[in-house]
Amino acid sequence: MNDEQREAIRSNAKYLREVRPIDPEEIHEYVDGQPHPAVVRTVLRESAVDLGLVERSDGTFVPVSEEPIALDFDGVERFPESHARRLEDMLVERYGPGWPDGGSGDDLRERIRTFKESYFAGAPVEYDAETALAYAIYHLPDYYAAIQYVLADLAADGLLSRRLRVLDVGAGVGGPALGLADLLPDDALVEYHAVEPSPAADVLDALLNGTGKNFRPTIHRTPIEGFAFDDEYDLVLAANVLSELDEPTEIVERALDALAADGSLVALAPADRETSIGLREIERSVADEGPASIYAPTVRLWPGHAPTDRGWSFDVKSDLAVPPFQQRLDSGVRSTPERMSGERSDPRDEATSGPDAEPGEFVNVDVQFSHTILRADGRRRIEFTPDAGRTAKMADAERHVSERVDLVAAKLSHSLAAGDNPLFKISDGSERIDHYAVCVRESSLNRDLLAAEYGALLRFENGLLLWNDDEDAYNLVVDGETVVDRIPVRS
Repeated sequence: MNDEQREAIRSNAKYLREVRPIDPEEIHEYVDGQPHPAVVRTVLRESAVDLGLVERSDGTFVPVSEEPIALDFDGVERFPESHARRLEDMLVERYGPGWPDGGSGDDLRERIRTFKESYFAGAPVEYDAETALAYAIYHLPDYYAAIQYVLADLAADGLLSRRLRVLDVGAGVGGPALGLADLLPDDALVEYHAVEPSPAADVLDALLNGTGKNFRPTIHRTPIEGFAFDDEYDLVLAANVLSELDEPTEIVERALDALAADGSLVALAPADRETSIGLREIERSVADEGPASIYAPTVRLWPGHAPTDRGWSFDVKSDLAVPPFQQRLDSGVRSTPERMSGERSDPRDEATSGPDAEPGEFVNVDVQFSHTILRADGRRRIEFTPDAGRTAKMADAERHVSERVDLVAAKLSHSLAAGDNPLFKISDGSERIDHYAVCVRESSLNRDLLAAEYGALLRFENGLLLWNDDEDAYNLVVDGETVVDRIPVRS
């Protein structure tokens, strides 16, 4: 096909998009030489982003809707079978159908142990092809789920359009990419750009082949430090990567500069103490001291105040069903030392020898994550300023110890209690030291504390503020005399 024919197809599409659905069977008749409809369809797919067209299930093309995305999202129960099959196909191609057993299974399990040890030691993970596959086995499902919960909240607020230009910083093996692609409706047009220099990009590339017709991926195999950020993006993702960068704050600042005026930057981190606190430090640097505003989940209720506490907070969602590939690796037949040296061994010993015997070590179905949503337009999910005449400020907690006070705060944890009394991290964005609400007597007046979701804004009336010497924190005691009400913040 020559350039004139290609331009003729585009010109016809531009005209017909204002009139009726664009049918390749029709357009081919209007183009000199009448290229085959399949060729016309290929050109339309290549031009879809520029023309703002989505392909429908009947093979025609229509303009992408200007309406925000509306989702019917009720959580994530399992990692989809279609993606699981693609991952297992890669494992079988590399190791054969017995990939969970023998030497290949041993190697994959050892890779998982190694990158987990590196992570907890604060050391970078060095990827090769085998480590990338091991990482996919262990982390694809939970990363896939976590991003959907965060983006579904954005969609519920009307902040995800049907036409999205997305940048995925440190895309890894593709959990967030697949989660995004599956969350969005079929009539969304997504121009997806992944930045991933490691061999994880090969896994990502293979898995992206399973995304829909209107999800248009491009992988940039370059370090993020060398990425130009010379385009504008509606959504920037930085999922589970910032803790691995040498200058994460600088990268976030550059990404914010490339954000569309009404766009969002979504950063996720694992829920453990170090990475969660690290994410809050970046958040505070670019928002409290820089150009961004925090949309959610943390708050800044008091003008002129910003928190200086540890900032460790994370969300918890329902566990996923165990993916079959994790179960197979976890229960795979191990090689004993005798077998590895070529000696005969009793097969009854293979599955129970050595440290590999611990069941569930290679199953990862917890969905726990820290996150922040940053914007450049100053918009916040919670726009609320407490009444200073009747509401205590956490920054002034020291003067209110042993007093009953009224507070307004966001709930920033699920229950953290090891004992009987539910305990929740709370924040009003002014605190210098951690604050927790502890419910010592549940009643109909304070039940909203237990029922409210992560990030909800709560009003506490007549709570008893105490200093907790053991934890070096303030406890707001919620008892039978305390009233807790949720403050609606979403229209």
